Amino acid sequence: MRILIAADTYAPDINGASYFAQRLANGLATEHEVHVVSPSLRRHATSGVGAGGVTEHRLGSLPVLVRRRGVRFRPPVGAERRARALLREVAPDVVHAQSHFLVGRAVIRAAHALGIPVVATNHFMPDSLLPYLPVGAGLQRRFYRWAWRDVARVFALADVVTAPTPFAAALTESAGVAAPVLPISCGLDLERFTPDRDGRRFRQAHALPSTPVLAYVGRLDRDKNVHELVGALALVRDRWAVHLLIVGDGTERRRLETLASELGVADSVTFTGWLADDELPDAYAAADFFGMPGTAELQSLATLEAMATGVPVLAVDASALPHLVHHGETGWLYRHGDVPELAGRLRALLNDPAAARQMGRRARVVAGGHDLNATLAAFTGLYDACHRARSTGQLPAPLQAAASKR
Repeated sequence: MRILIAADTYAPDINGASYFAQRLANGLATEHEVHVVSPSLRRHATSGVGAGGVTEHRLGSLPVLVRRRGVRFRPPVGAERRARALLREVAPDVVHAQSHFLVGRAVIRAAHALGIPVVATNHFMPDSLLPYLPVGAGLQRRFYRWAWRDVARVFALADVVTAPTPFAAALTESAGVAAPVLPISCGLDLERFTPDRDGRRFRQAHALPSTPVLAYVGRLDRDKNVHELVGALALVRDRWAVHLLIVGDGTERRRLETLASELGVADSVTFTGWLADDELPDAYAAADFFGMPGTAELQSLATLEAMATGVPVLAVDASALPHLVHHGETGWLYRHGDVPELAGRLRALLNDPAAARQMGRRARVVAGGHDLNATLAAFTGLYDACHRARSTGQLPAPLQAAASKR
């Protein structure tokens, strides 16, 4: 099968949607011909075979001037015309769009016009953008409603829409995207992220102490609320020598460093910045606990990766996180903004290491239900169903089954 993946964020971008698109493309390429269309790393278009034998078609792009350096976007002028030309050249059996943004919508519209079946996956929540809007609550609510209407308009042209979790699927439907939206996990490589990994070398390389380590992996931006982890660390330091490992970077890093100094815990926090993908499994293995305070998670690959490594999780009780973190079983949930509650949950793990290890073992079992191979098989089956349905004019079989359960 010839598959074209449209992604507004792709390597070398560092974020969950980019990682998923890369792992999906590389995994599919072992058995199929895979093409990816995404923004280029410069103003001019490029094309060639990239990692894993995936053919990359990079559209001329411009840098994003706010929020995060290094991220680029394809301007909308001429994007749909270029997408049509590329689809005629590649002639894919199916298109899989990873977003409704500029590249995604151009490819979806072009594929719809050319009669090519489209699978679309939603990785978007307006909640992740609201903290950056310099407007009042009223205008933020209007933006929120408009943003979801925009998602629904673009994805209305897709044959099938998926989302990473049941929460994300229900949210996408409630926002106006035609039901059913199928929940298909982003998946992860259970052989890379495993409790068998030894984190001692990582600890030595980053000068981490022998004390318990609470880790966070991800963007350091406002919607991730990493300051709550720093605050909790300060509250437990009266009794416990705990170290906070922060892997990632973003607009909030300087503020987090300042906060750690103000709270007197700067010597107990290590900022590594972004790590190479092959270092991430060892970073999780170096941790005793994992913290995820982000309130706009449609799945959270980082949380899944920590759980697959056998690490218990402290997570905010919001969005899709309760689907992974089963309160009192694979970790603890806490209320957003309640730093004393978070500190209390951390103390509970520190006070009972045996119970924490048992939570970690249960976390691994839950993560086992998100094997990347199962994700690849699910999408391959969906692609094939959509391709065959085009010739019969019927609803793809997976959607018929899902619709019958509603």
